Amino acid sequence: MRQLAYQWAYIFTAIRPATGEDVTLVLPAVNAEAMQVFLDHVAASRPPDAHIVMVLDGAGWHRSGALVVPEAITLVVLPPYSPELNPVERVWLYLRERFLSLRLFETTNAIIDACCDAWNRLVAEPSRLRSLCAYPWIDKVCS
Repeated sequence: MRQLAYQWAYIFTAIRPATGEDVTLVLPAVNAEAMQVFLDHVAASRPPDAHIVMVLDGAGWHRSGALVVPEAITLVVLPPYSPELNPVERVWLYLRERFLSLRLFETTNAIIDACCDAWNRLVAEPSRLRSLCAYPWIDKVCS
């Protein structure tokens, strides 16, 4: 008899829809601490004069009072139950459909490797990433 258990890895990403430029981390947890690591990483990856507006759903770790949001980042939390407004939702669907679903992995490291491989395959086609994030409302807000 073998005990079945689940292990997870989580892809955190910030994508600039106009260019497909991204900052992405694959982390073994999804919580406020992991979100803080991601926000700090995103802030450190930008030029000092850049300001980032990051669109997020209402997940608890996106809104945690424990987060210290870097000054160079503004978080915009979408209304509840509105995934159609979140540019990254189509990215997650694309990755699951093409690379990550219906697979078994032996270790957490294998899951992380699969996530990294899937992400690298996606960003190898910058036009694909841009098209997945091309929501009509973004052009209206940015113009």
